[in-house]
Amino acid sequence: MNAATPLLHIDRLSVSFGGHAAVRPFDLTMARGEIVALVGESGSGKSTIALATMGLLPRHAHVQGAIRFEDQPLFGRSERDWSALRGNRISMIFQEPMTSLNPLQPIGKQVAEALTLHRPMSAQAARKAALELLELVRLPEPGRRFAHYPHQLSGGQRQRVMIAIAVACRPGLLIADEPTTALDVTIQAQILSLIDSLRRELSMAVLLITHDLGVVGRWADRVVVMKDGAKVEEAPGAQLFTQPSQPYTRALLGASLNFGAGLHYRDARLTDTPHTPPRPAAATHARVLLEARDVRVDYHGVRAVDGVSFAIRAGETVGLVGESGCGKSSLSRALTRLVEPTGGSIVFDGEDVAHRARRALRPYRRRVQMIFQDPYGSLNPRHTVERTLSHALAIHGVSNRRERHERIRRIVDAVGLPQAALRRYPHEFSGGQRQRIGIARALVLRPELVICDEPVSALDVSIQAQILDLLADLKHELGLALLFISHDLSVVRYIADRVLVMQAGHIVESGDHASIWTTPQHDYTRALIDAVPSSSFNTRKMDRDLQEQATADFNLAASVSR
Repeated sequence: MNAATPLLHIDRLSVSFGGHAAVRPFDLTMARGEIVALVGESGSGKSTIALATMGLLPRHAHVQGAIRFEDQPLFGRSERDWSALRGNRISMIFQEPMTSLNPLQPIGKQVAEALTLHRPMSAQAARKAALELLELVRLPEPGRRFAHYPHQLSGGQRQRVMIAIAVACRPGLLIADEPTTALDVTIQAQILSLIDSLRRELSMAVLLITHDLGVVGRWADRVVVMKDGAKVEEAPGAQLFTQPSQPYTRALLGASLNFGAGLHYRDARLTDTPHTPPRPAAATHARVLLEARDVRVDYHGVRAVDGVSFAIRAGETVGLVGESGCGKSSLSRALTRLVEPTGGSIVFDGEDVAHRARRALRPYRRRVQMIFQDPYGSLNPRHTVERTLSHALAIHGVSNRRERHERIRRIVDAVGLPQAALRRYPHEFSGGQRQRIGIARALVLRPELVICDEPVSALDVSIQAQILDLLADLKHELGLALLFISHDLSVVRYIADRVLVMQAGHIVESGDHASIWTTPQHDYTRALIDAVPSSSFNTRKMDRDLQEQATADFNLAASVSR
């Protein structure tokens, strides 16, 4: 291939499903070694373009236009030709690794299989190469985890396995569809640095699909902004942040919690972000609602939570932050008794529920509910929204059909879903809408404490901001206490009154909303804050007028969508 020939050339690509246009005539050219970011909200067509480039669109998709890779047409290839190309010269990191990894095979075997499908090598050589790849993506203890199954890994660890599989054959083009959504900030920086180093070493082009503008600001050579299947704006990365030409681009920048957030602890500035959450005075004098005392959780001899103690007061939002695998989710599941604590006590409203019999937990579970990271995995795909909500009420003793209907109607209104949504199934909604259903499912029982386990990590920035504002509003209206678990410090900063920092099963630091960012005491806390992606990485900061314009544009876009 001539050096001047583009590695990838997309020419007037259009994709529609059943008459609905998912991608409108779209053009893109990529050179070897270039990183191009494709940015936009859910449903903007980003992933459809990626699937078209990978030859993974469903058969009922109507496709027009052309895509050429290494000066060869991609459309019209046989499945055998696609199999030789896919995972070899063109590879993809998918957003949700749990649906992409085989649950019945050890992860080491899956990485080795990616090599042996395209490279003649012995099983021993494939195992050695697979271990090297797992080390390359910083999977902890790769030799021990080689035989583990996907369900035995955390979300961030599964994503690292997916990245190892994607880069195994050193592709010419790597399509990364939200590659760091499930990763905490320190691992996110490592993974993106890894992808960047592979790009330079192999002259590999990267099509980076993301809603995280902090990621875009650091790594992308060019940025393409999409809306409703069409290209809205294309510009070099630096220009997009300093001189966005389109109102929609400014709206995305205004919606980002990371952009210009000034989270670096040495800056000690808390007013640089365009978002100011509705933060009532902390409930310092309210009664203690839940108290964890020396809680411990073990899995097969491995201690995931080691002597954790803290309290949550009525009406308070406590943020819990830490890297993947530090024990955050294990602690949340122990508090809700979804896993059995090995030791310690969990005192709720004066009663220890840590060792209460399962049959006696129903009153506790009505008062303490949970919002999960993946709403699709926590909703029954065979039940309509109305049946899901009605079933929750019936289990907890609301037998009057009229009362159930009225409570369901009110909570659906409260979370911003239309009444018509009650007759639909989970697969008919976007990710943000499914998360609203998950919130409704938790709140329809009128709990006093809601444990939110990474509830916005998979959402794009504008939907993320909407869900956080919704939670803050509902907390104020209903008098809720929240335990908000996240690896994203900018999100926790936005919503929490008080913050707990967790490392290796321990709480290593706690503090109020302001002091944790301005005067962190622990080295680990400082490392987490330093790793937050933001425009400060490249000193690309919006001036005050542009921030105000971004906020106004986003508010206008939100009012139009309503």
